[in-house]
Amino acid sequence: MSSGASDTEELRGLPQRHVRHNRLLRSAGVRFAIFYALVFGISAIVLAGSLYYSTIGLLGRQTHEAIRVDARSLAAHFEAGGLTGLVLTLDSRISEDINDHAIYLLVDPLGNRIAGNMSRWPQGINTAHVWYQVPLERGGRKSTALMRYYELPGGFQLLVGRDVSTRAQLRRILRDGLLWALAAMAFLGVLGAIVIRGLFKRSLADISGITRAIARGDLTRRVRRSGNGDEFDELAETINDMLDRIAKLMDGVREVSNSIAHDLRTPITRARARLEDAAAHARTTEELQSAVERATLDLDGIVNVFQALLRIAEIEAGARRSAFRDVDLAPVLDDLAEFFDALAEERGILIVRDWPKSIPIFGDRDMLQQAVSNLLDNAIKFSRETDRVVIAAHAGGGHVEIQIADHGPGIPEADLSRATERFYRAEAARSTPGSGLGLALVSAIAQLHGGSLLLENNEPGLRARLILSQRDNAPPQSPRQETASSMA
Repeated sequence: MSSGASDTEELRGLPQRHVRHNRLLRSAGVRFAIFYALVFGISAIVLAGSLYYSTIGLLGRQTHEAIRVDARSLAAHFEAGGLTGLVLTLDSRISEDINDHAIYLLVDPLGNRIAGNMSRWPQGINTAHVWYQVPLERGGRKSTALMRYYELPGGFQLLVGRDVSTRAQLRRILRDGLLWALAAMAFLGVLGAIVIRGLFKRSLADISGITRAIARGDLTRRVRRSGNGDEFDELAETINDMLDRIAKLMDGVREVSNSIAHDLRTPITRARARLEDAAAHARTTEELQSAVERATLDLDGIVNVFQALLRIAEIEAGARRSAFRDVDLAPVLDDLAEFFDALAEERGILIVRDWPKSIPIFGDRDMLQQAVSNLLDNAIKFSRETDRVVIAAHAGGGHVEIQIADHGPGIPEADLSRATERFYRAEAARSTPGSGLGLALVSAIAQLHGGSLLLENNEPGLRARLILSQRDNAPPQSPRQETASSMA
């Protein structure tokens, strides 16, 4: 029973170990650490190989070349002085070889020794001009020699070689040293990989924690920066900017939702009350029809609000740029000034005009007309009798600027930065008709035309500066544009 239970527990543990193993392999830190260790190890192996080849290989090439040069020199002495001259040369070189590294043996056609520092011909060396590395015993010690023999005229054979036991010993020392160095490099590589994985994991742990907190709804959290100015700091800054934009978008959506609920509740409630009152108290068809018409007007106002919201969303999403054409803005301003003259005269307001005969611009004529119309309507609506409304426009530096100034109550300094927000209305404008979307629509049109809407204090009154790009300059999407796109 105990054996069966143990097997069952082991089988249950297998999936968990498998999951941990897969999770470990999926870890970017582990993959990066393994990659670092591999690169470090391969670099160490290449370095060790090149070092080994450059040392042992160089010694081997030098030994081969020394034997060839020595053999050519001895052959020249044999040609010049005959057998006697070669024997004298061999005796001289053996006596001058202090390290006893040179090996020579001269034999006659029958294999009898004539000269040299070897007593007999080594076994296995039977082919001329071939390299042989054979073990030797010289002076009571074992050694290794690299040899090559040459056939001389008259059947004589010359064996030339070098004792390479020192080179073999050096090769063993270097090999052992390189093996230890490779082991140390492998250890350092693994250690470095572990350290890098820890740094990698610690750097990303804060980002993971922040994103999990944000996923739970805490939009106030931000990624900490180390202050080193490295790539992780750049990543943290980018993520924090993104989170700031998301927070602004969420605040904008929440504010728009609250404003819609607040501004539409009154007309909907009023329309419902009128219909209920008409249903309960209307005595004639005319009274019932009048109540329905008043309720319809209230509902039309609600529809207009939603249409304005959708229009702003469409404009800020850039969907209207297909209607852009080369437009002369001067005739547009002429038509608008003439249209609003009648409304201004009823209130005793004078419209002052100041713009050149031609103002070329690339844009949507209808939207530009809508923007200037909204600004003119606001200026006349908030002006007092006998006031003046000034419309001025000029072009220069690749931009067109339209200024509309009035001498009404204006907007308080603290409210200027929020005046273009949807549904925002200053206290002075609470009693006037409107939904608080006019300036938001103008601002959206200005952004679509590569410009902006600036509101300034006219002392007294308000000066609205509508700045537009004359050329085809599609602006990048702003956070507000993204909000509008999502709302649409």
